[in-house]
Amino acid sequence: MEKTMNMPQLRSSSLSEKVGKRWKEYQGMSNWNGLLDPLDENLRAEILRYGHFVEAAYKSFEFYPSSPNYATCKFPKSTLFERCGLHNTGYKVTKHLRATSGIKLPSWVDKAPSWVATQSSYVGYVAVCENKEEIKRLGRRDIVVAYRGTTTCLEWLENLRASLTHVPSVATGVTTPCSVEENGAMVESGFLSLYTSEVSENPSFMSLQDMVRDEIGRILKTYEGENLSLTITGHSLGAALATLTAYDIRSYFLRPPLVTVISFGGPRVGNRSFRRRLEKQGTKVLRIVNSDDVITKVPGFVFDDVNKSAGDVANDGSVHVASFQRWIQKRVEEVHWLLYSEVGEELRLCSRDSPYLRGVNIATCHDLNTYLHLVDGFVSSTCPFRSSAKRFLQP
Repeated sequence: MEKTMNMPQLRSSSLSEKVGKRWKEYQGMSNWNGLLDPLDENLRAEILRYGHFVEAAYKSFEFYPSSPNYATCKFPKSTLFERCGLHNTGYKVTKHLRATSGIKLPSWVDKAPSWVATQSSYVGYVAVCENKEEIKRLGRRDIVVAYRGTTTCLEWLENLRASLTHVPSVATGVTTPCSVEENGAMVESGFLSLYTSEVSENPSFMSLQDMVRDEIGRILKTYEGENLSLTITGHSLGAALATLTAYDIRSYFLRPPLVTVISFGGPRVGNRSFRRRLEKQGTKVLRIVNSDDVITKVPGFVFDDVNKSAGDVANDGSVHVASFQRWIQKRVEEVHWLLYSEVGEELRLCSRDSPYLRGVNIATCHDLNTYLHLVDGFVSSTCPFRSSAKRFLQP
C-alpha cells in the first residue's frame, strides 16, 4: 500500500514558460531531447502533475479486505479528485477502470477469505480536461488514463508470470506465434493477462482493454477536430499497464492523438520487437527510474546487443570470435521467453542523492512518494539535490 501525502492544486501560475507553447515537446514529440538533464522546470511540473493523478488512483482504492466494497473505487466519478484531496485540476473523471486476472484458481480457494480470490478490481480511471483556462495553458485538451500499482493477491500472482508471450493481433484478437528471427512482439504474460482478461461468469465485467477502447473511442468522437493528447500514467504494475494501453490504443485506432506514457517505477514489459513496434507507431514513453529500485530491474534480463559484429566483440582478429558470437546468439534464442528490452526514454534518479531520505530499503525506494520527491529534487546528473525539495516525505 502506498503512503500518500496531501496533494496540492495541480494548476500552477508559477511556471516560467507556458506549457502550451511547447506542449508537443513536453509530451515527447522530440523524445524529450534537451529536457531531461538538466531537468526542464516545466517538464518537472508536468511529471509531478501526472504523478498526482496516479496518487489519486491509489487513494480512491478500497484497500481494507474486511470491507464489503474491497477492491472497488471508494468515490463516485463526480467527486473523486476532491475526495482524494486533488483540487482544481481542470479535469473530469469519465470512467472507472477495472483489471481482471486470468489465473484459474484451485477449488480449495473457495474456503479462503473472499479477498484472496478477488478476480476483478478497480485499477484506475479515465479523465478529460474540461476547464477552458487549463486547456489554454496546456495548449490542447488532454485525456488522462491513470493506473495504480499492485494491491490484490491475484495481481501479485500475475506479476510472477514473468515469461514473455506473443502480443495478440489487434484486428482479430488471435495470437499469431512467430520466432525471434521473425521479429515477434512479446510482452510479460501476467501484465497481458490483467489487460485482456474478462470475468466469464459476469458479462458486464469487460476486460480492461475493452473498457479503455470504448471510453477512449467515445471521447475521441466527442471532441473530434480538437487539439487532443492522450497521457497514460502509472506506478509499478500501473506503469506496465500504461505501456500496454498506449501500444493498444495506437494499434487499434486509425487516427489517434499523440500518445504519451509517463511511468513511475515500472518493471520491464516486453522484448526488443515490442520496443521497436512502439517506436514505429510513434508512442512516446518516459520512464522515471530510481537506480535503487529493484522493481525496475525485473522481470527477466536485458541483452540488446546479440547482433554485434565480430569487430565489435573483439579487435584481435581471433578466429574464435565468430563461433563464440554464434554460440551466444543460440543461447539467447533458447531463453527468448525471458529476454526483455527497455522502452522509451529514461529519467534516472537515485534515492541516495537525497539528503532527506532516511535509509534505503526496497519498500521506500519503490514508493510513489519517493519518486515524486526525487523528481522534485533532481537538477541534473552533475548538480546536487535541490535543498528546497522536501515535499512528498512523511514527517
